[in-house]
Amino acid sequence: MSIPVSPLGLLLDVDGPIASPITRSISTPSILADLITLAAGHVPIAFITGRSAEFIREQVVAPLVAAGLPETFRMYGVCEKGAVWFPIGANGMGDVVVDQSVALPMAAIDGVRQLVSDSFAAEMFFDETKQAMISVEQRTDVSHAKFLARQVEFNEAAFAIMVQHGLGVRFDDRRSPDEFGRIPFRLDATIISTDIESVTLDKDHAAKRALAYFAESGPLPRLWRSMGDSRSDYRMADHLYEAGYDVSHVDVRPSDGILDRPYRVIVIGDQIHDEAGATFLRYWVEKLALPA
Repeated sequence: MSIPVSPLGLLLDVDGPIASPITRSISTPSILADLITLAAGHVPIAFITGRSAEFIREQVVAPLVAAGLPETFRMYGVCEKGAVWFPIGANGMGDVVVDQSVALPMAAIDGVRQLVSDSFAAEMFFDETKQAMISVEQRTDVSHAKFLARQVEFNEAAFAIMVQHGLGVRFDDRRSPDEFGRIPFRLDATIISTDIESVTLDKDHAAKRALAYFAESGPLPRLWRSMGDSRSDYRMADHLYEAGYDVSHVDVRPSDGILDRPYRVIVIGDQIHDEAGATFLRYWVEKLALPA
């Protein structure tokens, strides 16, 4: 069934602009309300995240369903930076698809899990919900400073495990090719985690998949906004710009450095993270004159 075309489309990172990086949940009630209002106004909304499908199910989709999603809307999830995807409907998430071609070998997964258990369990935990990548995340009962201090040591040890298993890997300026000279994996350190993932995964790849899904149900808006809290989130807007859409990117953590891009980069005053995300969503509810 064709759905009416909204003048706006949204590609949203989850950690930071939607879910609090402190509580790891949607802590601002207006975010849920405004996402539902925008969805009811036929705005296509994709959650483009490094998080797992299980995390999105519990922390984003379940609260949206409980708050009352409309019967007809366009919403999609692309998790693990493009390795996992699923539609979202009035009753929750549809079938989850996992791209096993980009998954890490089980031996490496087990090695990193054991590393965390043996040496880093006081500061971080191994995310058992990931289906294609490895994520090791800061415990919520540990200070950020303590996590960051230990993260450096963890990154070195995890890199060494990848090398020991003969896997080509890179981290920052370091490169260690496999026996064929390839480097199919990378370490990506964020403010609350370290991810180990295929180099083919990123937010532009995920954005392309989301737009292809939305196109199946009808024409797409020409105007898009992406929003995130890391430099890699700009790649959502990069894809939209290169595909010819009118796009701006909302950076909710500009202190990491605003990237030079050919499209507009928006900063929400002095607000950051989900406070900025809430302000941004409310702006568009009002601008589109959508009934609450």
